[in-house]
Amino acid sequence: MDKAEKYKILKQLLWDYEIPLEEVEAVLKGEKKLAGHYTRKMLFLKLIESYSWFTIIQLFTPHEIKVLLTNQTISKLRSPSLRKKYEFVQKRLQQIIPLAR
Repeated sequence: MDKAEKYKILKQLLWDYEIPLEEVEAVLKGEKKLAGHYTRKMLFLKLIESYSWFTIIQLFTPHEIKVLLTNQTISKLRSPSLRKKYEFVQKRLQQIIPLAR
């Protein structure tokens, strides 16, 4: 995914906030703690609630998803079907990605 596509997604995600997209990207990369009031985990949660799995895997590596997709994150998902989907994803990532990296 190129930068323009990524910024389009981030702009749609945060349409109601005037947060510079460069700051949002820096938070997603782990280079910065906050973009506005959003942490990396908050942005990840918002992304998985709003976009398809295919978009998510273009924005994050499998290892990053494994780290961010915690039980706490899954429990915050509003949709029961989405919680079930990401519980499955979490289990699969734990099976295929080693603990230490």
